[in-house]
Amino acid sequence: MASAKIILKEMRAEFLTASILPVTLATAAVRYDTGSWDLTLYLLTLAGAVFLHLGTNTANDYYDHISGADEANTEYARPFTGGSRLIQEGAISPAAVLLMAVLFFSAAAAAGVFLFLHAGPVIILFGSIGIFLGFFYTAPPVRLAARGLGEIAVFTGYWLIGLGTYFVQTGSVDFPAAAAAVPLGLLTTAIIIINEFQDTNSDRSAGKKTLVVRLGRKNAVWLFAFVIFGASVPIVTSVFTGDAPRMTLIALAGLPLAVKAVVTASKAYDSPDTLRSANGSTVICHLATGILLVIAYMIS
Repeated sequence: MASAKIILKEMRAEFLTASILPVTLATAAVRYDTGSWDLTLYLLTLAGAVFLHLGTNTANDYYDHISGADEANTEYARPFTGGSRLIQEGAISPAAVLLMAVLFFSAAAAAGVFLFLHAGPVIILFGSIGIFLGFFYTAPPVRLAARGLGEIAVFTGYWLIGLGTYFVQTGSVDFPAAAAAVPLGLLTTAIIIINEFQDTNSDRSAGKKTLVVRLGRKNAVWLFAFVIFGASVPIVTSVFTGDAPRMTLIALAGLPLAVKAVVTASKAYDSPDTLRSANGSTVICHLATGILLVIAYMIS
């Protein structure tokens, strides 16, 4: 049996901010729009999103091992790319990782049941889509990432986390709420894209044809730039149309990190070690933008 330390490492909990921030931001938007929010519903939604994220992490580790993608990966940049590497190092068995995935997805479904009792059957739809996208990101026979649909799946999944959170708290979703969930969805997708650069050769050898594999690293820099800079567009337009408080413009303070990541990627797209700083800048850009957006909604 794997130790608690190994299990925690397999979970890759340091990246759970990708799930925590959309739930927190949507809840802050609810408070801004309605003047109140429900702590219990927030915690239940947060638990569902986190368990779904953990299930996705572990399922992807298992199926990237089965496909040979992680085994063939010699250009990974820890802790950003190439999975946890624990199966490859012999620290945990593939069966144990698959069991973890099943347990985490089950826990996410259990949280969904409680939310269903409050918000109705629409929550089942949100949850089912989330589990489908997370599990079949790498799992056969769908293998979304291998079909060049992984990036779209990531954006959809994290965008729906924001929408689902807003729906749980209010019983409805409007255009401003949908727009508010876009920036973090795009920034999470940008993280996935830049992380695919170091994984390109191993992904190609395993038949995992991500968009970076299909475009090639050099051309994929343009895709990365489009997505990471695109996250600023809904922030600006929502303020311009009056759908978001002016204070949300403080989130544009994360733009220099986006610029740094794109410049690094444009120069070092074929250098896995040098590209590591672009991986880090993208993660920090997501974190900074999310925190600043939450603050903006909370104090407005």
